[in-house]
Amino acid sequence: MKTIKNRNTNGRPAKKPSEKMGYKITVKMATEEYYSLKAKSVLAGINRSEFIRQCICSSVVKQQLTPELMGHIRQLSGMANNVNQIARTANAAGYIEVHNYCLMMSERLDKVIKRIEDDC
Repeated sequence: MKTIKNRNTNGRPAKKPSEKMGYKITVKMATEEYYSLKAKSVLAGINRSEFIRQCICSSVVKQQLTPELMGHIRQLSGMANNVNQIARTANAAGYIEVHNYCLMMSERLDKVIKRIEDDC
């Protein structure tokens, strides 16, 4: 068998395995979602596949809350509710100092809850 030594090497160079798009994913969409994707890709001036690739690369997914963290959030929410009830009672009874202290504690608890929500 004869082999050709001076083979024509014109054309596009072969892609590296990491550059090849070898995976195909099928996604089911509702009509509204499909037309939204189609319109957004047209506005961006790229095809739908490239639009989805760019969305995947630039998106940020937040971690799901752990059961332990959910327990802490529930406890903090219960504490904040108790502080609000105490403040309401103190205000009705005329204890202005207690009322201000309870409001301050309520604000602190709300800040802690917000920090927990922002972290997750």
